[in-house]
Amino acid sequence: MSDQETVIELAESVRRGERKAVELLDECLARIDADGDRLNAFIHLDPDLARASADAIDAVVARGDDPGPLAGVPFGVKDLEHCIGMPTAFGSLPFAGRGPEVRDSLNVARLRAAGAVPVGKTTSPEFGTLNLTKSKVSGITRNPWDVSRTPGGSSGGSAAAVAAGLLAFATASDGGGSIRIPAGFSGLVGHKASHGRIPHPEVTTNQTSVSGSVTTTVADTARILDVLAGPDDRDRTSLPASGIRYEDAVESFDVRGLRARWSPDLGFATVDPEVAELTAAAAQVLAGAAGLVMDDTPVELTDPVRAWLTTGALGLWVEIEQEMWPSRADDFTLWVRRSLEQTESTTLQKYARSLHARHALELDAARIFSEVDVLLCPTTAVPAFAAEGPPPQVINGVDTGTAAMSTPFTMLANLCWNPAISIPCGLTSEGLPVGLQVIGRRHRDEVPLRLARVFEQAQPWPRFAPA
Repeated sequence: MSDQETVIELAESVRRGERKAVELLDECLARIDADGDRLNAFIHLDPDLARASADAIDAVVARGDDPGPLAGVPFGVKDLEHCIGMPTAFGSLPFAGRGPEVRDSLNVARLRAAGAVPVGKTTSPEFGTLNLTKSKVSGITRNPWDVSRTPGGSSGGSAAAVAAGLLAFATASDGGGSIRIPAGFSGLVGHKASHGRIPHPEVTTNQTSVSGSVTTTVADTARILDVLAGPDDRDRTSLPASGIRYEDAVESFDVRGLRARWSPDLGFATVDPEVAELTAAAAQVLAGAAGLVMDDTPVELTDPVRAWLTTGALGLWVEIEQEMWPSRADDFTLWVRRSLEQTESTTLQKYARSLHARHALELDAARIFSEVDVLLCPTTAVPAFAAEGPPPQVINGVDTGTAAMSTPFTMLANLCWNPAISIPCGLTSEGLPVGLQVIGRRHRDEVPLRLARVFEQAQPWPRFAPA
């Protein structure tokens, strides 16, 4: 895959009959094979299953029919999602070794229907709980920009594969930043849609998780969103169709005059100096290019990290099967085991307090977005850290009290259901990518997407890590 071949370009070449889906697949598999175990981005590959899908796409084109807007494009499936014919381990030892799935997640089903070809499962930390990607099942996943660093989590395998150019896109999911953190660490575009824009018809306790993708361009992200978006009656939070074609909106939606607020810390975080400098400069570039009306009124928030941590662990009880606890406690990773131990006897009274904390944050967000249309901030507080972890707790000489403060800026959008996107905005002195986060009003996904495209045109980024 050359630097010029985006998701859209690959799909259109197959739709026009200029290339075959099996050719794209062969090239993709060759790149994955050549990479070997350098990144450890995949937990499972299935070339035969992928070839059957690619052959079916080519047959559709040969009949003169349109196989869809993602025709023949190979993609990776995050190991938290089901894909027919492939196993799902959730990055968890107690789930490893099971047989192939007999159903697709909604995300994967819609991508298949649009002509995309799944090639394998990408690595994830256990149940997507960490901001780095390692597990007892797959080991440590590494960042192609610097293999001693993490690509982030929990969509780390997807991010590593795309940033290395092994795939044009891969699925991802974001319950507290798990699309945007890897995008920020790996120099990619990572969009978390408004909650409900992409249905999530699975059992959940905290309603923060949104499915999506990681890509190298804003237009690719928009086309994939057009495929994934739309209501599903199995998810009562799913939104009606927006009536917007996001692939058009990223090129033409009028954002001039929108009110934007820049915050280097959201009022509570400590930030690495290089990250702060690069993102502040990027915010100014974006404001100038998009014609935004900027202010720097200090942001005051109920700590979203604390609010997220108090509700996030409860979701683990939905993920595990009843007979796994406590009989297989030692098979879980340390963070998951401790979270289960600490919440095993959680009272309804304590849970109610966590809901009050989240509601206070929702009121904060409502106040901010009554004053501005867009909130700009760093995606993460630090660049990518050591691949094996742990995340840094001491940042810029300040002990933040928790390693979660290395990635404190993404949880706001999950808890308050706002659309948000991370876009590459520069490299540190060590050559590590840094992301700028654009957060919009609920349901207005076209705004952060359009602003991301404006920035992409004003300050283009390298689409792949150096070879």
